[in-house]
Amino acid sequence: MQKRELGIHGFRVSEVGLGCWQLGADWGEGLSQEAGFEILNEAVKSGITFFDTADVYGNGKSETLIGEFLKTTQTPIRVATKFGRADNAYPNKYTKAILRQSVEVSIARLGVESLDLLQLHCIPIQYLKDGDVFDWLRELKAEGLIKHFGASVETVEEGLICLKQEGLLSLQVIFNIFRQKLVTDLLPQAQVKGVGIIVRLPLASGLLSGKFTKDTVFPENDHRNYNKNGEAFNVGETFAGLPFQKGIEFVETIKKDILPSHLSMVQLALRWLLDHEAVSTIIPGASSPKHVISNAEASTLEALSQEVQEALIDLYKTQIHQEIRGGY
Repeated sequence: MQKRELGIHGFRVSEVGLGCWQLGADWGEGLSQEAGFEILNEAVKSGITFFDTADVYGNGKSETLIGEFLKTTQTPIRVATKFGRADNAYPNKYTKAILRQSVEVSIARLGVESLDLLQLHCIPIQYLKDGDVFDWLRELKAEGLIKHFGASVETVEEGLICLKQEGLLSLQVIFNIFRQKLVTDLLPQAQVKGVGIIVRLPLASGLLSGKFTKDTVFPENDHRNYNKNGEAFNVGETFAGLPFQKGIEFVETIKKDILPSHLSMVQLALRWLLDHEAVSTIIPGASSPKHVISNAEASTLEALSQEVQEALIDLYKTQIHQEIRGGY
């Protein structure tokens, strides 16, 4: 597993991390603590040293499970969590007191003295523009409750607003083969500022795994069912904003015309992201240890050829971009 720096004033992380939404059992069939520990153990065995979670994942279940796991391992793990989508704050009740309370609860769940990284969790853009919340974050950092702060955003506009803030360590963004706008409109600007990039949805909610067909049906409590058209939250958080059937068509095109014979779709999708110098770490989720192993292998692969890179860019520009829905 290769390591990269998360921001110029941050810390080293495995370039493949672990997204921990699934540990909170917010969607799909959920995971037991035993199954969660198996995933976390395999992540450590695979060299993964960066976990990403949030206070709202399972209403604290994900943070709590990670906190219990940290007691069982000697491997230094960096844990990033988030604030801003719980009912006590979202969408218009943000205060310094609520932020502090959330941080203290996250610290208790994780069993740490200070949060490695606290990220604003896709909060409404007016609060990013106003900027008071960043002042509160700087106060918490000065007090030692958090070591660093960043922001998880949904659009390029939101990312550019955050980049203006002094002390911002990282941006967490939706970035994958289906959403390439960031390559020119955000990543270079983040590099200039020395801000690290954490990539979520690297497989576009599983579309880029290549395992789905047009007949695939998801459980009612899976966001790939109830949010497929943005019914519950930003449509970009599910299938990268693409209509599911269109996404399947694009995957089949990639398999047929672009995918190198020695790579799987997962390997292609994750390696494509790691070939971008601005990316610090990618955080695919995993519902089983074998998924962890498969994801981690991306760090061992050679860079994609220029021919493959150009073919993916052309497909995006000529066919994919026009199909993306929602803020981007």
